[in-house]
Amino acid sequence: MMLDSIISETRKRVDRLPASFPENPRNTHASLSHAIRSARGKNAVIAELKCASPTRGTIRGNVDIPSMAQAFVSAGCVALSVLTEPHFFSGSVRDIPLVKDVVGVPVLRKDFIIDRRQIAETRALGADAVLLIAAVLGGRLPEFVDDARDEGLEPFVEVHTLADVEIARSTRADIIGINNRDLSTLAVDLATTRILSPLVRSTGRIVVCESGVTSAEDVRNLRPFCDAFLIGTSIMAHDTPEKKLEELVCA
Repeated sequence: MMLDSIISETRKRVDRLPASFPENPRNTHASLSHAIRSARGKNAVIAELKCASPTRGTIRGNVDIPSMAQAFVSAGCVALSVLTEPHFFSGSVRDIPLVKDVVGVPVLRKDFIIDRRQIAETRALGADAVLLIAAVLGGRLPEFVDDARDEGLEPFVEVHTLADVEIARSTRADIIGINNRDLSTLAVDLATTRILSPLVRSTGRIVVCESGVTSAEDVRNLRPFCDAFLIGTSIMAHDTPEKKLEELVCA
């Protein structure tokens, strides 16, 4: 299973992490939840800097990450998601400080977090929020959410099933992303957001729709079920990514 392979590679990276990290000289923090709630007259889109994926292979090569980040902010995104997984997504932890140096919007670190040292690493890199996947962490999710908050990070909890939602609801996370992609099969079903959204919204959490959004029509159809969209592939694969992003923001 692809998820097993990703986690296996992640463990190799984690084994090389130090026990502690130095303080980040950047003391500024941009709130992802505030950025989503403050979107007015446009769709709140978290634009993802995503160069490759297990399903697509290379999505976009030779990307100037800082320039692309600036273009996405100019196109109207409320935040940026930076993939740092190197083996399957061609990401790098070095991309986070590069992005933070040139934009003022919140930056979400998107990776497969399996060890508490990665949370300390995320803060040291300068990110504002960190992705925590319920399907990966299981019963450890609440403690990872607490660790993230203790580090001054906003935990962005990702769910895909009813069981995931139950675990997520037991945490102190304010932002819950509903992934339309099943990580065990990699299949995408946009109905996942429609089904799980009421269970998340009933707790007052922010709902983010993840994966499979490719068009303005998708955004309009799913808008009643979420507060924001996290979109990567359809933007990065477009001939003019910033134009595609603007289309989705203004849909």
